[in-house]
Amino acid sequence: MSELRYHHIRLISAAVLWGALMLLSACGEEAKEHTAAAIRDRDSVSMMTTYGVNTLISDSGVIKYRIVTERWDVNVIRQPNRWEFMKGIFFEQFDEQFHVQAYIQADSAWYFDQMKLWKLRGRVRIRNINGLLYQSEELFWDGLRHELYSNVFSKVITPERTLQGTYFRSDERMTYYTVSNSVGSFIPEDESGEESSGTPSDTPGDTTQQMPLPMRPATQKHAKGAGIDIDI
Repeated sequence: MSELRYHHIRLISAAVLWGALMLLSACGEEAKEHTAAAIRDRDSVSMMTTYGVNTLISDSGVIKYRIVTERWDVNVIRQPNRWEFMKGIFFEQFDEQFHVQAYIQADSAWYFDQMKLWKLRGRVRIRNINGLLYQSEELFWDGLRHELYSNVFSKVITPERTLQGTYFRSDERMTYYTVSNSVGSFIPEDESGEESSGTPSDTPGDTTQQMPLPMRPATQKHAKGAGIDIDI
């Protein structure tokens, strides 16, 4: 009986000694942290994200613009700083009587605030008060130089003519524009300067056409505010 108790005590002592050795060994090793990788890089995180934006913007106390977008991200970490509208964007410009003067829309847009540069992409559409309609898949709007330009296929439609080409440049109000490598059609005029009743003439070629946008008689005296002039 005493011999069995002696073996039992020896087993307990061996277990205690083994546990102590394991504890000392664990204490001697440096602790290792097991952390997961970041979901995404920090430089891609927006400072502010707003959903369902439908807001009016005033200038000198007068409401002039409306901006509508499903999502608006403001990122000041990425360089250059930018606003992102990845779910599409829609602008409207109003006169003092709150009548719509122009609109701009695109599938996505970026605004680089330090450079005052807009980049519109995907089904870009612009219409101004003079009836000009611009269509393209990409358009840049330089707020410092006050001009619009595109290096992809663009189409300009007015009540008098239709032009399309691979390069477009215009003033900010779209009253003077240039279309390069263009193909277009317009209503011809006879020698007296009156419009002919014949079929429209085609103007193909690899040339640059620069022309003023005809003004409606009722709006000639308001030419200064007849175009697009949004400065956010």
